[in-house]
Amino acid sequence: MIIVLKPGAAKTQVDHIVEKIEKLGLKPWVSEGVERTIIGVIGEEDVVRTLPLEGFPGVEKVLTILKPYKLASLDYQKTPSEITVGKGVIVGGKRLVVMAGPCSIETGQMLLDIARTVKKSGALMLRGGAFKPRTSPYSFQGLGEEGLKYLAEARDKTGLLVVTELMDIRELDTVLKYADVIQIGARNMQNFDLLKEVGKTKKPVLLKRGIACTIKEFLMSAEYILSEGNFNVILCERGIRTFETFTRFTLDINAVPALKSLTHLPVIVDPSHGTGRWGMVNAISRAAIAAGADGLMIEVHPSPEDAFSDGDQSLLPEKFAQLMKDAAKVAKAVGRTM
Repeated sequence: MIIVLKPGAAKTQVDHIVEKIEKLGLKPWVSEGVERTIIGVIGEEDVVRTLPLEGFPGVEKVLTILKPYKLASLDYQKTPSEITVGKGVIVGGKRLVVMAGPCSIETGQMLLDIARTVKKSGALMLRGGAFKPRTSPYSFQGLGEEGLKYLAEARDKTGLLVVTELMDIRELDTVLKYADVIQIGARNMQNFDLLKEVGKTKKPVLLKRGIACTIKEFLMSAEYILSEGNFNVILCERGIRTFETFTRFTLDINAVPALKSLTHLPVIVDPSHGTGRWGMVNAISRAAIAAGADGLMIEVHPSPEDAFSDGDQSLLPEKFAQLMKDAAKVAKAVGRTM
C-alpha cells in the first residue's frame, strides 16, 4: 500500500502516520520527492485497512499495490532510481557505467595492470572475484581476503571503484571493508538469508538474475534487500539456462525493457556470462545498450588462455578498448553517454 501525501505536508503529519503504522507491527518506508512525500507500507493489507488513512491530516490518497514486489515496483516509485557508488559514480543516470576486470583475481600485479588498462578505455569500476562459486569443488575457488586486498590496492592506485562477489554471510564484514559494490551472484539470487543481511547495510548491491529464475522471482529477490532498508540495488541480467548449447547461457535481452516497465531499479547486462564466448560480447553489449541497459559488466584478461576461470568469455584488453568505442556509438544514438 502507498500513502500519497499532499504537497507541503508537515513533518509532524508524516511522523504521526509512521507512528500509527509501526504500532500495527507494519513497516513504513518514507520517500521524499521533489513535489511530495509518499509512504510505502509493507505488511498484511487487511491489517493496514484497519487504519482510516485517507482521513489522516496531510493524506491526499491511498493506493493499493497489487504486485508482490511492493518496494521495487514502479507503483511505489515512478521515477528511475539513480544509485550513487563511491564519490559520484551514478548507476541509472545518463552515463552508462561499465564494470570490467578478470573473472578471478589471480595476482596483485595482474589485477593492477588490468585496472589501468580498462580505466584508460573508459571503465568506471573494477570487477574481480575473490571468492569464486565453481561447479566443481576441485576448481580454483579464489584468493579470499588476499584478493580483496589486491582490489583495494588497485582502487587506491587507479581510482576505479570495486565490485566483488559475496557468497557467505560469514564473509560479509570482510567484504564490506573492501568493496564499493557487493555482488550477489546468480547462484545466490534466492539465498534469502544472504539477501536480508546485505539489505541491512547501505552498501550498493549488484543482484544477478538466477540461471533458472523468472523476472518476477528476480524482482522478489530484490524486494528482500529493499524490505530491509537498502534501496541501493542494481539488477543484472546475465543469461538464463535454456535448451540452447551453442552459448553458455541464453542472454535474455527482453529482460531489459521488461524490467524497465516494472521497476525503478537500474538494470545492467553481463554479456560475458550471458554468452560464454568472447567473440559475441561486443555485439551483445551493443544490443543491451540499445535495449535500455544502464551499464555493462565485462570480463577482461591479458591472457585468456591462461585464465584461472572463464577464459573463453574474457576479452583481451585491445578487444575491450574496441568494444568501448563501438558501445559509445550506440549510446549516443539512444541519448546516453559512456
